[in-house]
Amino acid sequence: MHVLMLSDVYFPRINGVSTSIETFRREFEAAGDRVTLMVPDYPGAQAEPGIIRIASHRLPLDPEDRRMELRTILAHEEQLRGMDIDLIHIQTPFIAHYAGTALAKRLGVPCVETYHTLFEEYFHHYIPFLPKGMLRGLTRRFSRRQCNALDGVIVPSTAMAERLQSYGVTTPLRVVPTGIPLQQFGQGDGAAFRQRLGLAPETPVALFVGRVAGEKNIDFLLQAHRLALLRLPELHLVVAGEGPALAGLRRLAEALGTSDKVRFVGYLHRRDELPACYAAADAFVFASRTETQGLVLLEAMAEGVPVVALSIMGTRDILMPARGAVSPPDDPAEFAEALANLLQNPEQRQRLAREAREYVLEWSAPACAGRLRQALAELLQSRMNTGPLTPCTSSPVD
Repeated sequence: MHVLMLSDVYFPRINGVSTSIETFRREFEAAGDRVTLMVPDYPGAQAEPGIIRIASHRLPLDPEDRRMELRTILAHEEQLRGMDIDLIHIQTPFIAHYAGTALAKRLGVPCVETYHTLFEEYFHHYIPFLPKGMLRGLTRRFSRRQCNALDGVIVPSTAMAERLQSYGVTTPLRVVPTGIPLQQFGQGDGAAFRQRLGLAPETPVALFVGRVAGEKNIDFLLQAHRLALLRLPELHLVVAGEGPALAGLRRLAEALGTSDKVRFVGYLHRRDELPACYAAADAFVFASRTETQGLVLLEAMAEGVPVVALSIMGTRDILMPARGAVSPPDDPAEFAEALANLLQNPEQRQRLAREAREYVLEWSAPACAGRLRQALAELLQSRMNTGPLTPCTSSPVD
């Protein structure tokens, strides 16, 4: 099977979509399939086999991301015709979506899309000058129209499937989470990372990893941390990641009087720094209300770090069994109490750490990739049974 994946984002831009694409790509190729990526070019991006980089421009509202040109992607049609593409898998709902659906019609192949992001709770952070209600309505119609133009939709959690169905999406949905490469976790040098930050072995540490952006609700964690300090005066909150909310969160920590106990450590290299950072923590904390899965929870569990997180949207699938994790109510005071109780109870922490290491085996990258390969193979078989699509010779979107 040769899958063409299109995305508006990919490494070196670090986020959950980039990680998901690379994880599935690696596992598909290990299983004998072929994957070609069409993704934006970035300054400093290295040429790699199997990756077609598309010239792109900075976005004014989000300078970390890039905008590809539709015509530039479609200009690769003849190149793609000679590559025996079996299926197109879109990863983002912007230019990549329209290019992917157009190419699928031209090449006569089925087209699926993974809906990674809950956009109705996302866009208002980046388009604050429009009313939230208006943005939600527009986003729901936008998502419904896009999903119903596809042969199949992949979602990373049951909560995301339920949300799309509530929009009126009638295209078949399959829940396939992104697994994690377990071999990258479990042996992080937490002691060395603590030493790097100047934190003593006995200092309690709560960790957040992720994009430092409004939708991650990190201000909630800062509020909860301030309250937890009443019981654990030496508790440090480590925030790993970068993003547009960083300056505001630094100011909030100053205003709360906790800046000496909050460490912003920036992006960390996934292969060595990130596992060490997880291993340095006594608890992993997460408060996003818009997450479609929450891979970082699984990464923390793979390092044997107990999780304290809100069970909302996509994190519900991970947290529902209550293995390796505590899920307090959506309130900073109750979150702080749950965190302090965990950190002051070594037996509970050790039990949750054991549970986490066992539970995360169910979320391995090979297991999840196998589910996606099966879903795509079933779609291809269904297409064979109903007859192939007729390739288009002209663009429906020119």
